[in-house]
Amino acid sequence: MTRLALYQPDIAQNTGTMLRLAACFGVPVDVIGPTGFDMSDRALKRAALDYLPFVDLTRHASFDAFMAQRSAASSPGRLLLLTTKATTPHIDFTFAADDTLMLGRESAGVPDAVHERVDARITIPMRPGLRSLNVAVAAAIVLAEALRQTGGFPSA
Repeated sequence: MTRLALYQPDIAQNTGTMLRLAACFGVPVDVIGPTGFDMSDRALKRAALDYLPFVDLTRHASFDAFMAQRSAASSPGRLLLLTTKATTPHIDFTFAADDTLMLGRESAGVPDAVHERVDARITIPMRPGLRSLNVAVAAAIVLAEALRQTGGFPSA
């Protein structure tokens, strides 16, 4: 099953938006700490509204803890980084049903050490000269394409 992984998110509202997205599409979410805001259930309820009970949410204290859990899984699938530093457009990438789509911090993306540990890096085509999309918007765009390709949208 396709997953979202949020690397040290900075902004609670963006995280809430991505949790709501995940709830609606039935996609599990990994939040990799430390976060730039209070990650308590109470704080997340404010950001994700009444969608939090519908999210399969796993919290990880660090990237190493996240990777250790992936290593322990019987088939963790590929770890794909959405980044403006990639050259492969998401529309030209072939997704698999067990991919994990990782998004970086709003303020800084992910460090080079994380770039080196992912299986692939993909980007969203944009007009030259513009920096990036909002992280929640980027998550929605690429997740929708991954679910379309793999037949992973929930049935009505």
